[in-house]
Amino acid sequence: MVCIPALFRTALRLSERFSLPALPYKLDALEPHISKRTLEHHYGKHHQAYVNKLNALVKDSENPAHMKIESIIKTEKGPIYNQAAQVWNHSFYFNCLGPRDEDTSSPLGPTLKRIERDFGSLENFKNEFKEKVLGHFGSGWVWLVYNTSNDKLEFLEGHDAQCPLSIAPRCSPLLCCDVWEHAYYLDTQHDRAKYFENFWSVINWHFVNEQFMNNLLETY
Repeated sequence: MVCIPALFRTALRLSERFSLPALPYKLDALEPHISKRTLEHHYGKHHQAYVNKLNALVKDSENPAHMKIESIIKTEKGPIYNQAAQVWNHSFYFNCLGPRDEDTSSPLGPTLKRIERDFGSLENFKNEFKEKVLGHFGSGWVWLVYNTSNDKLEFLEGHDAQCPLSIAPRCSPLLCCDVWEHAYYLDTQHDRAKYFENFWSVINWHFVNEQFMNNLLETY
């Protein structure tokens, strides 16, 4: 059974309108790795725009008002899917990040053990993650997922708005890196490698571990 992140079980329900989920940190909390200016544009403008466009599309569609965003992602195609998936993807991404402290600065027990089992070492994991991010052609996402069909951690690439909930229903997302240029261009311009290092420096491993543990509880 795939576990939907607890973060979204109540935050992204469709009542009359979707709303932009609040960031779990201040706009300047990720500096110097990800600037306040980038978050003002990435979260405040791009993410908000996806929410606004989704509301407009759903209003003009035949979708029932009680549908959750996960249901829309799993059943819809075209523009509604793209906007809903981008709202969900960005909400997940921003919660994968956080200010660096002792509790979030490195993978925690169960997650670290599974990374070492499935990738050989944390260094191998980081190198493969970086390779996927740098090698991804065009815009999209690189996800760390827990594959419930083989009990392994794996990388999954999504192009444009593709979301794991629709393209890999047996996989649960644990961590993602946004490789759309708007995620990093203001800080590092075309230098995606530098962006990855900045991203790596502010991963919220507590959140990643929480997603993994929730999936283990659901699976076993």
